[in-house]
Amino acid sequence: MTTLLPALADLGDEAATLPGLTRIESHPRPVATPIILDMLRSVYPHDKVFGDFCPVQGYVDAPPRELYEWLADTRSLEEWTYSLRGFTETDEPGLWEAQDRLGDNTMIYTRTIANPDAMTVDYHCAWDQGRHLWMIYLMRVVDAQAVLDKPGSVVLWTNCRHPFYDANPYPETAPPERPVWVGDFWDMFSAGHQLELDNLKAIAEYRHHNDLPLTPDWMRS
Repeated sequence: MTTLLPALADLGDEAATLPGLTRIESHPRPVATPIILDMLRSVYPHDKVFGDFCPVQGYVDAPPRELYEWLADTRSLEEWTYSLRGFTETDEPGLWEAQDRLGDNTMIYTRTIANPDAMTVDYHCAWDQGRHLWMIYLMRVVDAQAVLDKPGSVVLWTNCRHPFYDANPYPETAPPERPVWVGDFWDMFSAGHQLELDNLKAIAEYRHHNDLPLTPDWMRS
């Protein structure tokens, strides 16, 4: 099995102060929760807008092919997600395990299915067990020149509300006395995913603007 080097090592000391970056190391959940709640607005019916689907999207000033190649590596999740840390490849090729620090003693399993022609990156995930990866995060990188008439990338990200978000289908695999289930956070997914998309943007633009490869050396080795 392969163990990763520390994420964001190529950013050096600037990683802790990079504008727009919100990660669990600098913003523990009690600190991040008010930020996310402030992103929610009472002027729209949140449950109707985000009841069954959670779409977020944004512009990233970085080359689309390079951005796709970074995201297509499962280990990129260590960098731009809020709480997934310590990715290690399992004995099953292509299946990775990591900690999801949203939950106490919670492991998350991920398999990435990427299509270089369409520049789609789908993360198939699940808490606690890797047999049934029912949490599927659908992402696509689009050449911004085609849709916005300017260089860069547009990232489209959609999540679907699988019925298992309402109740853990594999309670026997959960750590004892864990107080939360991933579905407990569904109402915050739209804001939480936007926060993570902002992380993605901050890292990719920093590297691009400083002539660094979007995919760091420790992923290439």
